[in-house]
Amino acid sequence: MDPLILSRWQFAITTIYHFFFVPLTMGLSILVAIMGTLYVRRGDEVYKRMTKFWGKLFVINFAVGVVTGLVLEFQFGMNWSGYSRFMGDIFGAPLAIEALTAFFLESTFLGIWIFGWDKLPKAVHAGAMWMVALGSNLSALWILIANSFMHEPVGYALRNGRAEMTDFGALLTNSHVWVQFPHVFFAAMTTAAFFVLGISAYHLFRKRDEDVFRRSLNIALVYGLVGSVLVGLVGHSQAQHMIQAQPMKMAAAEALWETEDPAPLSLISIIDEKNREDIFAIKIPAALSLLAYNRLDGAVPGINDIQAEYEQKYGPGDYVPPVTLNYWAFRAMFMPGLLMPLIMALGLYLVLRNRLQDTPWYLRLLPFAIPLPYLANTAGWILTEVGRQPWIVFGLLRTEDAVSPGVPAGTVLFSLLAFTLLYGLLMVADAYLLAKFARQGPAKDDEASEAGSAY
Repeated sequence: MDPLILSRWQFAITTIYHFFFVPLTMGLSILVAIMGTLYVRRGDEVYKRMTKFWGKLFVINFAVGVVTGLVLEFQFGMNWSGYSRFMGDIFGAPLAIEALTAFFLESTFLGIWIFGWDKLPKAVHAGAMWMVALGSNLSALWILIANSFMHEPVGYALRNGRAEMTDFGALLTNSHVWVQFPHVFFAAMTTAAFFVLGISAYHLFRKRDEDVFRRSLNIALVYGLVGSVLVGLVGHSQAQHMIQAQPMKMAAAEALWETEDPAPLSLISIIDEKNREDIFAIKIPAALSLLAYNRLDGAVPGINDIQAEYEQKYGPGDYVPPVTLNYWAFRAMFMPGLLMPLIMALGLYLVLRNRLQDTPWYLRLLPFAIPLPYLANTAGWILTEVGRQPWIVFGLLRTEDAVSPGVPAGTVLFSLLAFTLLYGLLMVADAYLLAKFARQGPAKDDEASEAGSAY
């Protein structure tokens, strides 16, 4: 039992659990705010019922997301004291700003949103929803500003073996942030859209509350089509940036062992990591060069050449991340990314042609499509973090040097098992509550007026 491996597993599991909730919180906050705004502008009680129903599901997801996220910050000091000691001055600043601004913003206005129904002017109440949406997405931005330094260190100086911030503005303008955050933002839009679509289709198929769920579905289709198309376009820019900034990550994602010009794109490969070769592969000629440079030629560096380059730059060592895991994580992200806009486009076509109710198989399909963005989100996060290995801070600090020294493996194993079990129970509770209230549907008009501010 290696404390390093156990600590990595613990942080990976808790992060993946937490990231199940983050995209839905980001995307659904905006979607509910849009519904609340439509209620203010049109005065239609159907939009009020929609806002309350989806807002209730948002609050459940938000609460569990907060609980699971708090533990991550404690792990920096408990499991990763070497990391905290090396770059705490830099990493701590965005995290502190996130807590003092974004988290307090969304928490404060969430209370106003929940308890302000029928007590505040409608426009003010809708404004509170937008402040929650702003806070939720601003929170993600600050976290990604901190995370982006780990991928592309900027605005720092090394003093006494520690990284110290010299330029806060450089952190804000880090090029990695501005390809990563839009990707996460549009992925969150897509996640929320599929969540709303699946639940709406469930009720429309059973002909329940059709006014509420038909409008919800229509809004989600437009919202999701925009999100799913833009997440692909931004992802393309992110891949091009990756080839320049972290070429080893892209080479691992494609199992590209040798530099090629033009470089092919792998459809499927059976990989022999030990001997660094493909046992079997089907590839599209020149497609990776097209992805990298928007043309059918151009050299894409291969794993072996990058390894030799890094040995000269950083010294002896193995700088190749787990190729098989990165390769399949990329495809687990990419394939749903191709499928989701097609599902959205088909739904919008059926709505515009007034054929949705005559296509029951589509309504039955949508609830089963809810996991698609979750699969893509999780796989994308795995690729982002595992593809950076063996670095925890690229080019500056290796993961093996960041773990807390002297912590017994048994202690880490116990906390790993405890967190995994606890987070598993939270996940079950969250899924149960979401499913329970989703199946119940929105409150009736008389029930909604009696409930007042209660969710």
